[in-house]
Amino acid sequence: MHKGFHFQRVAFLGFLLLLAGALLAQGTPDKILVVNGKTTNLKVHVIDGRSYVDIENLAQITRGVVSFEMNRVVLTIAVAPSDGAPPHATPGLSSNFARAAITSLAAMKEWQGALRAMVANGLATGGEWAHSYEDQVMTSLEQATTAASTDSDRTALQLLNNQFATLRGWSGNLIAERQALDGARTVDPNALKNDPVLAKITACGRFLGVMLVSGTAADDPSCH
Repeated sequence: MHKGFHFQRVAFLGFLLLLAGALLAQGTPDKILVVNGKTTNLKVHVIDGRSYVDIENLAQITRGVVSFEMNRVVLTIAVAPSDGAPPHATPGLSSNFARAAITSLAAMKEWQGALRAMVANGLATGGEWAHSYEDQVMTSLEQATTAASTDSDRTALQLLNNQFATLRGWSGNLIAERQALDGARTVDPNALKNDPVLAKITACGRFLGVMLVSGTAADDPSCH
């Protein structure tokens, strides 16, 4: 009886220690993220000794672009000049245009991701669904067009418009296939991998993301 009582007491003490450890781990206060000496309002959550932040908020703070693809998350952020000069100190993309263009590119990536999910999951949908994404992109493009004030801005804007036209054409073809009950893309597990238009859209999107956060207009064949 005494041994049984002693075992129960030890087990109970062990349970209390485990519970205390769990509560202590859960109770670790969040930390505030400081980027390049600037305090942000982004909280860093510490769980089991590891630090976690919201990647979309991090991209916004660092003036970057984040995109969610089938099997990876791509984050592109600007690299600070080595000479300590402020961003966009040299002739290039204006700050207002860069911000508007990044928003437009993010809207296109969201549209692209929704279309990919539709194909991968074999979903049937009508044109109204696609038009909501298209309208959102068009609105953001109008804002970028208004913000364009330099030759570099207008060069980058043309590439954004090219990307929009390619994405809109791809979307129209996919919707037509859905409405015609063409299940070829759903049956073929490699349909998305072998889609040349999707590959072109993805490549152009990556290029545009790097270009916009760098602040310097450039060109790439994938955006033509």
